[in-house]
Amino acid sequence: MHLHQATPADFRAVCALYESVCASMQAAGNDQWRWGEYPNETMLQGSLNAGTLYIARQDDALLCAVTIDTNFDPEYAGVNWLFGVKPGAFHRLAITPEKQGRGLGAQAVAAVCDVLRRQGCDTLRIDTYCENIAAQKLYDSRLGMRKAGEVTFFHREKPFYCYELPLSDETPLLPLTMHPAFRGGKLTPWGGEKLRTVYGKPIAEVPTGESLEVSCIPGLESTDDTGVTLPALIARYGARFAGKYADETFPLLLKFIDAADSLSVQVHPDDAYAGAHENGKLGKTEAWLILDAPEGSQLVYGIKNGTTLAELRTACEAGAAVEPLLRRVDVKSGDVCFIPAGCVHAIGAGIMLYEIQQSSDVTYRFYDWDRVDARGNRRELHISKALDVTDLSFTLDPIPAGEAPVARVLDETYFTLDLINVTGSQAVPAINHFGMLTALEGEMTLSWQDGCRQLARGESIYLPAATPALTLAGTGRAALSMPR
Repeated sequence: MHLHQATPADFRAVCALYESVCASMQAAGNDQWRWGEYPNETMLQGSLNAGTLYIARQDDALLCAVTIDTNFDPEYAGVNWLFGVKPGAFHRLAITPEKQGRGLGAQAVAAVCDVLRRQGCDTLRIDTYCENIAAQKLYDSRLGMRKAGEVTFFHREKPFYCYELPLSDETPLLPLTMHPAFRGGKLTPWGGEKLRTVYGKPIAEVPTGESLEVSCIPGLESTDDTGVTLPALIARYGARFAGKYADETFPLLLKFIDAADSLSVQVHPDDAYAGAHENGKLGKTEAWLILDAPEGSQLVYGIKNGTTLAELRTACEAGAAVEPLLRRVDVKSGDVCFIPAGCVHAIGAGIMLYEIQQSSDVTYRFYDWDRVDARGNRRELHISKALDVTDLSFTLDPIPAGEAPVARVLDETYFTLDLINVTGSQAVPAINHFGMLTALEGEMTLSWQDGCRQLARGESIYLPAATPALTLAGTGRAALSMPR
């Protein structure tokens, strides 16, 4: 199909085409278009005058009409788009009813894409009414477009679904908001409700202790606006989305933790031990950034110097006897704690923190403060495995968060952690494979070439490998974690 710009001589035939398509839609029970309301002659005349009305003919008969431009309704600004810094669009694609169902829709979209490429666009963005099943099948199944979200327009109560399609293999991939999975109830009896009250997270129960912001943990995957999981996004978009980790195990997990009560005393294995004893799973090295801590807050951060493994074993088997052997440190908001595999640790009551860790759910509990549930049951302990992996020589202390505009506070084997302190405008560091950007406090806008979005406090954004250069503007602090 070849599209060319319509001329004034085509206008009456174009109006007749749209009127017939609207009648066909209404007869089929599709209320998306009503001739005279949407679309109408004024809209079509405006497109004709602007040079954005295109048509295709077959045997001198009008086959197709469509408006092609780079204008978007303001509602599009709130959609979680993934592709492109120079988007284009088509509007009011109409194919004569007598020719519908013959594959002309796909041909028309392909022709639209050719026009947009010639105009320098790198992606196509469109919407269709939720009741237009034929269009959804075309965009979803036949053309492989990404469903990005939905918008609502004034002339219809029901939503319109938004779709996008990159126009080249070099189209940039944009920052993508991720929706967290939550761990709560019996799994986190120490949790509270601050994830909702402080960060507005839609937790389903109290207590909830963990918000898995960017996660590939099976059953606890984070998702985009339409419910597509992070593993599915990686599988679909490959190296431009996740760098070398498109073909490897996704390495990191980002969390918020709300510890209304103290967590169990625990330790994590390294990769070798977890691989051998936990069905090939990764070990867990992690780090904490303290977000909120009442005065006098403490963490368990290792075992007291001079303690032997035999002494620790005897104390663990006796329960509360382990408490005098725990090394405690004072912490405050802004402190950073690096917790390598083998470090015995526990978060103290009242602390909220940001956690970056290897993508692993392997935890060995030494001791759970002799807590019992409503039925008098204690949580499972894993003393033997915990003793196997404990590093008795661990002696690190918390470090204060840096105050530089971009402060790299951790550069470790598995991840880096940058704190971005924004006053005015600050460039975001270049992305290595992928990044995870979290707004911690303040009011900030994340911007890139010809695009931007406001960041809500506590919002986490996935930054693909092919993300364009980014800038944060406003006043606040953000955390950026990346794999090594």
